[in-house]
Amino acid sequence: MATHFNSGFLAQTIATDDGLALHARDYGRAHGSTLPIICLPGLTRNARDFHQLAMILSGAPQSPRRVIALDYRGRGLSDWDHNKANYTIAVEAQDVLTVCETLGIHRAIFVGTSRGGLILHLIAVMRPELLAGVVLNDVGPVLEAEGLRHIQNYLGHPRVPSDWDDAAVILQEMHGNAFPALAADDWRQMAEALYRRDGDRIVSDFDPAIAEAMIAADLTKPLPDMWAQYEAMRFMPLLVVRGENSPLLSEATVEEMIMRHATAERLTAYGQGHAPLLHIDGIAERLQQFCAVCD
Repeated sequence: MATHFNSGFLAQTIATDDGLALHARDYGRAHGSTLPIICLPGLTRNARDFHQLAMILSGAPQSPRRVIALDYRGRGLSDWDHNKANYTIAVEAQDVLTVCETLGIHRAIFVGTSRGGLILHLIAVMRPELLAGVVLNDVGPVLEAEGLRHIQNYLGHPRVPSDWDDAAVILQEMHGNAFPALAADDWRQMAEALYRRDGDRIVSDFDPAIAEAMIAADLTKPLPDMWAQYEAMRFMPLLVVRGENSPLLSEATVEEMIMRHATAERLTAYGQGHAPLLHIDGIAERLQQFCAVCD
């Protein structure tokens, strides 16, 4: 793995209420004059997804921030849960609250990618005072079945890479049509974020039970929405990021989100699908501007 993924942060270990050890990356701990940023990854992703973004935000010359990126239970360096029924957004939302309490964070700006954004819908109801501002990255109260089927498809047909270069090739073959904005280095970095080395093998860095639950989901039935939970975000700063080619978050849903929120802003990640990388094409700088509004 590229060494730059393993520096620039302090590794934190936080115990959950049921005794698991969660791993988090803590960037820029000395920057206490501004609100911290907490980054929540997608379904099978981990804290490494946010490394480049965290380095930008924690190293900003004008307004550097503390950035914390979390590995949920069963992902990255966090413990796997023996009770596979605990891999739910409700349990993971409580884990996020536990992390905040343990680290002494009482108010923060949150960035939620995909599943991370669903978790934020719950936290908006459970602990609204914690949320000084919310960035929803390619996720909203309504998820399109097409996007969920796409996730089911690639999780249900995993390919085992022979090395890191092969891992990058596999990701580009699976997702390249939706991400013309990505260069070769981006695909390699994505591979290093998604996979880990296990002996002489390159493997996905999450508990397979998480993928199994997603693959087994019945998408023939109407999907429940989260508009009621979204309403709890009405009075906090909100930025909605949508990948231009996203199959999961529709334009219609984004328009409805903006209509229901008096001050919500939107940002299109051009040349990207689900879920957009937030450290390329000036998106990180736009997030810096949004964070300044939240302080």
